[in-house]
Amino acid sequence: MAEVKTDGVGVRESEDDSAAEQMSSEQKAAVVIVSLGADRASQIYKYLNEQEIEDLTYEVAKAGKTTNAQVEKALDEFYKLCLTHKMMTDGGLDYARNVLEKAFGESTARTLLEKVSKTLQSRPFNFFMKGDPKALISLLQHERPQVIALIMSYMGPEQAAQILENLPDEKRIATVEGMAKMDRVSPEAIAIVEEEMKRKFATIITSEDNTNLGGIDYVADVMNHIDRGSERKIFTELDKTNPELSQSIRDKMFVFENILDMDNRSVQRFVRDCDPKDIVYALKNASDDMKVVFFGNMSKRMAESVQSDLEITTNVRLKDVEEAQQRIVNLIRSLEEKGEVIIKKGGDDDDIII
Repeated sequence: MAEVKTDGVGVRESEDDSAAEQMSSEQKAAVVIVSLGADRASQIYKYLNEQEIEDLTYEVAKAGKTTNAQVEKALDEFYKLCLTHKMMTDGGLDYARNVLEKAFGESTARTLLEKVSKTLQSRPFNFFMKGDPKALISLLQHERPQVIALIMSYMGPEQAAQILENLPDEKRIATVEGMAKMDRVSPEAIAIVEEEMKRKFATIITSEDNTNLGGIDYVADVMNHIDRGSERKIFTELDKTNPELSQSIRDKMFVFENILDMDNRSVQRFVRDCDPKDIVYALKNASDDMKVVFFGNMSKRMAESVQSDLEITTNVRLKDVEEAQQRIVNLIRSLEEKGEVIIKKGGDDDDIII
């Protein structure tokens, strides 16, 4: 029999382990949310529906103090589930089972696979998640914009952006409008679309609950991943057909023109990491105000070099200019996520630090 220490430490450790084992799924979720911190937790909340947010917030509110054993238990399980989910979506069930059994043993692997399988099966249109964008577009291009919008709303922003870039021009704007206006979709509506898709694409799992889909925030996220040429075309058309929606999406985005709203210290920070060639190309068709911002926040030597290159760089394609601007935007967004720059998006009243 194991010795129990007289100072009570051994007893407390045993009690902590027992409490950790007895936590419910809801309590574990609350522990994970609290452990992640407000900024990271807010990113997870975006993917929950109203009832899930309410339930989780309730658990977080009543969580109180947690032991190290409870935190470690919840985070360990969360990590393993995330790992399992990625292996199943990227490599398939057999691959995930093989890796998990070697890493954690047969019993733990089976438990993880069962939990993640239920999660994957509960998400409609999961068939499309692993599909190659070029292959998917050949399937989706003949569908109605409303159907495309519904399916894209279940995709990640990067995959949805690739689909949007390749849609026929006549369907692209209608699809953007469909995603932006989409809010809660009933199981009946999803079931109708799924039945139609099953006949064409494969088995698609039905949804049991109303789900929050699309919305302005989602479309802005998609637009932030799209190439500058497609972005410009979409907004040009939206400005004509639905200017209010166009502005609402812009207000949630960060685009190259928003550099004008950044503080000098933030501009100096991202300029330091920029490829000088990208700056030269990005400024070829930029406004005088934009050039002032760039030149005013770089060293004298760098400013002279960029100005000299601008004078001798001719016959630059618009596509190359837009790609350079997009690389700079991607760099800024990456630095924002690390908390190294401050950006102000289109319609925000305050600067946002991430």
